[in-house]
Amino acid sequence: MNHNPAPRYRLGVDIGGTFTDGVLIDSRSGEAAHSKVLSTPADPSIAFMEAVRPLANAARANPEEIQYLVHATTVATNAIIEGTTARAAFVTTQGFSDMLEIARQIRPSLYDLNFQKSPPLVPRRLCFGVPERLDAEGNVITHLDESAVEEIAERIRSARVESVAVCLLHAYRNPVHERRVGEILRAKLHGIPVSLSSEVAPEFREYFRASTTVINAVVRPLVGRYLASISRRLRERDMKDDLLVMQSNGGVYSADAAVERPVYMVESGPAAGAVAAAHVGNLAGRPNLVSFDMGGTTAKVCMIRGGKPSVTKDYTVGAEAQRGAGAFGGAGGYPVRTPVIDLVEIGAGGGSIAWIDSGGALRVGPHSAGADPGPACYQLGGDQPTITDANLALGRLNPDRFAGGKMKLDAQRAVEAIRSHCAKPLGMSVEQTADGIIEIANTAMVNALRLVSVQRGHDPRDFILVAFGGAGPAHAARMAQESGMAGVLIPPSPGTASALGLLATDLRLDRSATYLKRAQDVEPSALADQFNMLEIQGAEALREDPRSGSVIFNRSVEMRYVGQSFELDVPAPEGPCDAVWIEAIVQRFHAEHERTYGFKATQEPVELVNLRVAVVKPIDKPRIRPLPKGTADGSAAVTGHRQVYFSENRKWTTAALYDRYALLPENRAPGPAVIEEDDSTVLVPPGWAADVDEHANLILTQTSSTQGPQ
Repeated sequence: MNHNPAPRYRLGVDIGGTFTDGVLIDSRSGEAAHSKVLSTPADPSIAFMEAVRPLANAARANPEEIQYLVHATTVATNAIIEGTTARAAFVTTQGFSDMLEIARQIRPSLYDLNFQKSPPLVPRRLCFGVPERLDAEGNVITHLDESAVEEIAERIRSARVESVAVCLLHAYRNPVHERRVGEILRAKLHGIPVSLSSEVAPEFREYFRASTTVINAVVRPLVGRYLASISRRLRERDMKDDLLVMQSNGGVYSADAAVERPVYMVESGPAAGAVAAAHVGNLAGRPNLVSFDMGGTTAKVCMIRGGKPSVTKDYTVGAEAQRGAGAFGGAGGYPVRTPVIDLVEIGAGGGSIAWIDSGGALRVGPHSAGADPGPACYQLGGDQPTITDANLALGRLNPDRFAGGKMKLDAQRAVEAIRSHCAKPLGMSVEQTADGIIEIANTAMVNALRLVSVQRGHDPRDFILVAFGGAGPAHAARMAQESGMAGVLIPPSPGTASALGLLATDLRLDRSATYLKRAQDVEPSALADQFNMLEIQGAEALREDPRSGSVIFNRSVEMRYVGQSFELDVPAPEGPCDAVWIEAIVQRFHAEHERTYGFKATQEPVELVNLRVAVVKPIDKPRIRPLPKGTADGSAAVTGHRQVYFSENRKWTTAALYDRYALLPENRAPGPAVIEEDDSTVLVPPGWAADVDEHANLILTQTSSTQGPQ
């Protein structure tokens, strides 16, 4: 007789640059437990288990009762940024071995004479060309020289590489040569992983495909060791080790799939936050919003329309990746052609360091104190002033309740760091300087918000700001005011909201194929066959996963006007692929082009470029525990008063202190107020009020005009 308890708990763990967050949800009652610990950059799996342990203990959860565990991590991105990727080799068609060196002939900073391109992730001496050639239609021009591949395999083995990337010319059209190269290399290299471009990113544009495959190769051994370390630690606690891992596209996939294709998880942490914001907005009946996730290292902003974050493939990772246009930047860094939630990320987090530049101006970020040594007030060895130090010096944070009281902040250290490094050189008071640090950070974040709204054709007044992350709620009202947004929504436990996002997503795999044809030349039956092939591939990969329901296919087509360099992703109409379907998607493309760029050219021929299928297996979303209602009077939650310096009036003001856990639906907390909880602090400026909705979200709205800084 089986006495094993039925699975009831869902566990999510999000590892950030400064903190590691965890959330455990009881599927039966909807109750949630949260944890927040400092990250351990030297071995992130240590912080992972430190976040898991108190959650399992608090719920008295039997390991067998944990239904599934979802994880988001920045281990792949950090390896690229820090230059700690694995030693890899690159194999391509003979004559194209310099592809990674040449890269693109564009510059992230046009007039910067000192600009240097990011060094290739694979050095030239480990790039090899193999005799073979296909034409653009996939026809064989030169047959593969298998003896040359065997010779290259010997050279790779003697070079002691940890991974290999293979990208042959036009393999997206016909992978026969590339697959054979992979077979030979795997047979000769005995366990060294081999990444094929036809499996990782089967789309045209050679450098983009090669870059994506190389990134997959150089992080593959690191991700494999990292996930193996977590699995080992879970087994030591008698917990299931079949992890789900967050992808950059907002879905999750198995840890085994993550080891094979880690390039799909390079931005898993920011994606979890956007999914959490969409989930919270949908529950609150607000499908149009902007997510604002401000943690200890960075701030991320994402536009969400119709309850779903937009997804792009135009992004880069690495050195200059966070500057310029596109999701994560323009010409710098290393391009990745896999789906990613379209957001803007800047170096403005609670740990961002304030400093004086050579011209005597106050600057903030992008460098961060991180978790080690952390801000000055952490008392962990850091002595540089940060945004967290500025908020503490202005009375906005409770030094005895930070991270649930597990960390005691030293306000005097924060004041001294601001005075010695910034205030004294500027000839300003500590209050003025701390306020300046906050305002500089706010301005940078408002600019990021405008990148995803105004510059993409959206009016911010039509959206509400969903603020979370440990630092986000303290800055949200000011950001909404500066950008003219309708208000702010702050979910419960905002400091661990990204971890909640891990439990509000679905299993997802993306499949794509290049299909380069003008719309009038498309043969409907051939198009249908291509879509069906992609759907079969994705469904087969998800077929045996027991944690989800039936498969859903979401089709889309990347399209452009003939002659354009970049494409727009257009959702496919319902129904069979026929002449009516083709005309409908062409009209959708015209409409999307007008929305994105402000015009359409209906007289120009339209071209289909890439076919895409998102294969989704829905997972039940976490339940929300019902709460008793209160009245408009929220004074019962007041715990005291404190002097707080507000930017709105640039003076110290007596603010009421509220315990968020004591606030009930329909309660109101008028500003000036500070609403405290274990993982975050909400700042309600003068002239604002916070109302509690039925889901315990705080809705901040401006009740009267306040005089801004002069």
